[in-house]
Amino acid sequence: MLRQGVIGGTFMIWIGAGAPSAAGQAPVIRLWPGRAPGSERWSQTERRIEDSPVGAVVINVVTPTLTAFLPAPSRATGTAVVVVPGGAFVAVVIEQEGTRVAEWLRDRGIAAFVLKYRTVEKRTEGIPAMDMDTASRYGVADGIQALRVLRARAGEWGIAPDRIGMLGFSAGAMVVSAALLQPDSASRPGFAGLLYGAPFGTMPAIPPRLPPVFMAWAQDDALVRGPVRRFAHALETAGNRPELHIFDRGGHGFDLRRQGTSSDGWVELFYHWISSHGFASLEAKGS
Repeated sequence: MLRQGVIGGTFMIWIGAGAPSAAGQAPVIRLWPGRAPGSERWSQTERRIEDSPVGAVVINVVTPTLTAFLPAPSRATGTAVVVVPGGAFVAVVIEQEGTRVAEWLRDRGIAAFVLKYRTVEKRTEGIPAMDMDTASRYGVADGIQALRVLRARAGEWGIAPDRIGMLGFSAGAMVVSAALLQPDSASRPGFAGLLYGAPFGTMPAIPPRLPPVFMAWAQDDALVRGPVRRFAHALETAGNRPELHIFDRGGHGFDLRRQGTSSDGWVELFYHWISSHGFASLEAKGS
């Protein structure tokens, strides 16, 4: 999420005739055939902005995609993570909360897929006040579709359909929470990580016996601290046992940057957590 303000059927194609367009470039996968459902009449033009306060962001996204970061076969664990950046549903923080996180996971044997989901058109400076349930519906649909796509084609990337998790940041965590709470338990991610984010609109119904959930946020994050705490409490009240890491400092949007705060170690904690659940073990590669 930017710091300035408030917070179908399976189908995929490779962009670029089925392969990366240049040596070493990560392959990009479209999520929907033709135009994504619900936004067929959108006419906005996607733009990438390199110098925003949170680094590179993409705005006015009409065509949602996954960008794959695949580990070397000798290191692959069979686990995959859909990385869902934040951006308040008007932008996607594509580098700090996307590419860099995916590269960190890839280097540890985990296939990572950065989700560039649809965003509402950005017409003014800053972040307009919005109904989060309305603004998020396109990103939520894309997040759920991303899981379908990966499971349908898991064999092509050497991943196991039951070892696909999600990791979301800020608004991206709202996308992850919606996928996690799907009524059909078989459609949920195998595990879910939520970084400084949660449902920011109406609190959804929370079923018991959800997949493993990891949550982390900072106490000095006044922007989202309230909704995140409420979601953690709702999970526990429903009988779930989320892994909670509440840092004394770190602010909002700490991603992988080293600030000299206690939040700097969150990614190692996340990796240890998925390892403890058997998702980052080399011995489980063929499961």
